[in-house]
Amino acid sequence: MSTEFYSFGPYKIDPKEVFYSTPLSYAMVNLRPVVPVKRFADLTVEETQDLWLTAQKIGGRLECFHKASSLTFTIQDGPKAGQTVPHVHIHILPRKDGDFERNDEIYDEIDVKENELKEKLNLDKERKDRSLEEMCKEAEEYRSLFV
Repeated sequence: MSTEFYSFGPYKIDPKEVFYSTPLSYAMVNLRPVVPVKRFADLTVEETQDLWLTAQKIGGRLECFHKASSLTFTIQDGPKAGQTVPHVHIHILPRKDGDFERNDEIYDEIDVKENELKEKLNLDKERKDRSLEEMCKEAEEYRSLFV
């Protein structure tokens, strides 16, 4: 984490918000491992391997941290798939019994949140969903999972 900042589409991400990184991927507090390409098909073999191995490692640790029993991994690849930030990223969602009445309702909820985010985003401004202090605190908790 010696970088000045990480890029996420048009956004600059403070290194304090990043809790895990490899030479090809990183995970930030909103649980999105990313690499700087727009579409999944554009990833190299090495980037694809690294992204999924990173997601696997992070998912296992977050599942334990959140006392969950399962994980949902999702990628929205392209605007018609609901991708609102032009970067490949994986959403890692710890799951618990009864969190949704029907398991597939999680995808409806993801769509709702992605649409809300899309409406809120102004690509000419920095993303400010939460305060830096909130994000740094969460990242610090998650960072301790990889020590």
